[in-house]
Formats: sequence, structure tokens, C-alpha cells
Amino acid sequence: MKQLIDLSDLFQLANEENNQQILKEVLQKIKLLKKEVKKNEIKCFLSNENDRLDCFLEIHAGAGGTESQDWAEMLRRMYIKWTSNKNFKFQLISEHKGDEAGIKSSTIKITGEFVFGYLKNESGIHRLVRISPFDSGARRHTSFASIWVYPVLDEHIKVDIQEKDLRIDTYRSSGAGGQHVNTTDSAVRITHLPTNIVVQCQNERSQHKNKETCMTMLKARLYEYELEKKEKEEENIEKSKSEIGWGHQIRSYILHPYRLVKDNRTGEESSDPEKVLDGSIDNFLESSLYKLHV
Repeated sequence: MKQLIDLSDLFQLANEENNQQILKEVLQKIKLLKKEVKKNEIKCFLSNENDRLDCFLEIHAGAGGTESQDWAEMLRRMYIKWTSNKNFKFQLISEHKGDEAGIKSSTIKITGEFVFGYLKNESGIHRLVRISPFDSGARRHTSFASIWVYPVLDEHIKVDIQEKDLRIDTYRSSGAGGQHVNTTDSAVRITHLPTNIVVQCQNERSQHKNKETCMTMLKARLYEYELEKKEKEEENIEKSKSEIGWGHQIRSYILHPYRLVKDNRTGEESSDPEKVLDGSIDNFLESSLYKLHV
């Protein structure tokens, strides 16, 4: 508050003396101060216990073959670009490539301050409308992909996992990583039999390290699963992000016949889809924090 009062006094003095240099400096400082205020305001909406944690982000292509698989890869690129723009870090955990292009599914781990809090409302179905680059008739196509975001849990959070409840499979990696990865059974898939939750990892050459990552993911999934059960019993709220149906579209990205990105929940819009798909999604993330905050 004192800084704002000082700047106000300085602005008034510079204005009276018509000192353009000081006016310019004051306006620049006010601009920086507004950014800092907004940053702190956003953090007020990131007050849930898990908001400060890193996250896993899963992408699954919907029905439609190559079209949806290409769309899934476009979404992954969007989140990776956003991650880079925020100076956060990401790690590819698993990837199942598409038949001709794109990806059928992929999981990335994103590390940074309040990452889960920022991205938690991205879970849902994302819809793309465009002239298909794969259609020789240049017809308009609608594609769907699902996003699910869940936190990377701290070590102090205990989740009971019984060895007898697990089925562990190893297989050869289908993604990038060199000849050694593709010719050994280093990839790991773990199925939690009581809940039928499946996690997989193939990004390391070591089967042991992939199994370790899988167990971290499974711990997070089971924690979310138990939270969901508790919420259903106590509050009878809508299903958690882990069970999103294909009808639950949260955002549309329209490239034809007009250009628009619109969030169906908050009403937030952008007339520049290319910019959004290049990682500029902060307006959508912030809007969801303000309007969907519980």
C-alpha cells in the first residue's frame, strides 16, 4: 500500500512539472505492481491442500482415428508450450503413437510452483473443429480428446497399496528413446485390481525406474480415487475428473468456419486460436480459478 501511495505522489508531482521521463518510469512501475497484485490475487484462489503440488497430465484421443489422434498431440504441444512459457519443467512419462499421425494417449509430468492448482480445471473433453488436413475432400471435421490432471503426491501423504492387489506387466517401449529402449522389456504397466486403475511408464531405459514412476502415479491415482469416493458419500457432488464422460465438453477450439476458442463453463473466449494452441492459456486458467472456485 505504501508503495502505491508513493507512486501516486510521484505521479502527481511529475504531472505538475510535466516531467515525461519520470511519468514514464512511474507508469512502468505501476504496471509491474499490477502484475504482482494479480499474481497474489490468483494465489488466493490456490488455497487447497494439493494446489501447490506438481501434476501428471494425461491426454487420450477420442473416437475418430487419425483426426482425434492428431488433435491429442496438438493439445499436448499446447500444454508443453505453456509449461515452457511459465519456466516450469515437464517430463514425458508415456506415449502411445497414433496409427498414421499424432498420439493415442500420453502422460506428462509437469513440475513448478502451484502447477496442479493452475491446471486442475483443465480436466475434461476438449473439442476441435477444423478443415481436416487428412481429408482429400477438405471437409470440416470435429475431433475430441480428453484431459485429466491429477497431483504428484508428497512423500508424507500415505496411501496403502498391497502387493497382492497389483498386476505388473512389462513390455517393449513403442515411443522414442533409441534402439535399447525398443528392444528390451523396459516399459512397465501396473494394474490395481480392486479399482482397475492402470498406470504405465516407458520413458526410462531402466525397468526399475519405470516401475518406481508407475508406483508414484498409482499412489496419486488411488489418493484421488479415495477422495472422490468420500466426496460422493458426503456431498454427492459431480464425478471427479478421473471419470469424465465424452459428453462433458469443457472447451471448444474452432478453426473453421470462424476462429474462436470458448470455454463452455466460464464463457472465457479468444479469437486467436493459434495463440492459444501455442500455449497462451493463462486467461482460461485464471478465469476457471475465479469462476469455478469452490
